[in-house]
Amino acid sequence: MSLRRPGRLRPGPTRLRLLPGRRGGDGTVEPSRFAVRDALAESLAGVQQRPARSALTTLGTVLGVGTFVAILGLTATTSSQIDARFNVLTATQVEIEDVATEQDEFAGPGFPADADARVERLGGVRHAGVYYEVRLDATDAVRAAPVGAGAEGEAIDVIAASPGVLSAAVPTLTQGRLYDAYHSRTKQRVAVLGASTAARLGITTLATHPAVFIGDEPFTVVGIIGDVERKADLLLSVVVPRTTADEVWGNASERPDAHMLIATDLGAAQQVARLAPTALRPDHPEYLKAVAPPDPKTLRTNVTSDLNQLFLVLAGICLIIGAVGIANTTLVAVLERTGEIGLRRALGARGRHITVQFLAESGALGTLGGLIGTSLGTLTVVTVALVRDWTPVVHPATVASAPAVGLVTGVLAGLYPAWRAARIEPAEALRR
Repeated sequence: MSLRRPGRLRPGPTRLRLLPGRRGGDGTVEPSRFAVRDALAESLAGVQQRPARSALTTLGTVLGVGTFVAILGLTATTSSQIDARFNVLTATQVEIEDVATEQDEFAGPGFPADADARVERLGGVRHAGVYYEVRLDATDAVRAAPVGAGAEGEAIDVIAASPGVLSAAVPTLTQGRLYDAYHSRTKQRVAVLGASTAARLGITTLATHPAVFIGDEPFTVVGIIGDVERKADLLLSVVVPRTTADEVWGNASERPDAHMLIATDLGAAQQVARLAPTALRPDHPEYLKAVAPPDPKTLRTNVTSDLNQLFLVLAGICLIIGAVGIANTTLVAVLERTGEIGLRRALGARGRHITVQFLAESGALGTLGGLIGTSLGTLTVVTVALVRDWTPVVHPATVASAPAVGLVTGVLAGLYPAWRAARIEPAEALRR
């Protein structure tokens, strides 16, 4: 029957619990054994021996593991919000370009005369319209009438646009109204100005029914828009009905720079982009090029992956700092406890027993830091989610693996100090 020989080796709570060798029937002595329970008890006693130093040592691991849990939790939480928070205006916008001349230099116009109506019949389309920039002569300018601050004329862009373009742009009116299908059908000479353009022309109110002259052609200003959610260049332009511009300056279908702006329901942009060229030109869909926004799911994956890679590097740096702290503390402990190590060796402890003890101590520090870091990281995710009114998402695998990360960090950090401790010779240690 083996006897346990507890003995206090030095001031402090550390107690030696070594199972000495037993003499067999043939007179040989069996090697001493170090029970797992005793290894754990010794490691905890070593950690508690200097609590302040142990707390500072675990701080690096706490920060590393806490950052690890918080980053994974926050990225999982935010990725679940990206679909709802994704830029809806971009995700519901489709642009179509006329590329007919690129396909065939003798091709006619890409957009048919009834382009707006054809696209608006597609499912998921809210508004659609063709627009182009009016190419004025160099001597033409935009000026206001009656004579005001802009009497000399201003070099302002003129955009010919269907009513659907204005609707798709989602403008905010400050005065007046937008022109509609009636104005377009009857080719009324009306215009809508951006607020900054109106200010440049000296138009501050529509109560006097102001007009603008584009070259020598008068247009009544029916509305002033202060902001748009799409196509911001409308704010810096004079916008007139496309049919009116066709009549005054030539047919828009002859212009290679014509575009179509389409506003769709959320989730329909990709489908509309695939169908619109065929709906517009079933004979030559290649004459039109649809530009749809990227798939929100793909974008979410890319953004989440980038965030994970960036912040996991930061978490790794914190873990390295924590590992260095544990290694330094354990190495100092080895130097301080040289006499204790020598006495253990003299009582029968083998080098592997010393190694196990110090690895257990560094592993205990790492595990403690991992548990605290996991708690703090989870609390951070929940707090941020509550402040932002989100639903917190923390994968169970993250919470389960985080303390293990701390344990592995501690064990790896203790390898060298444990190796140093195992190489200490008993006779040399006891002479100190």
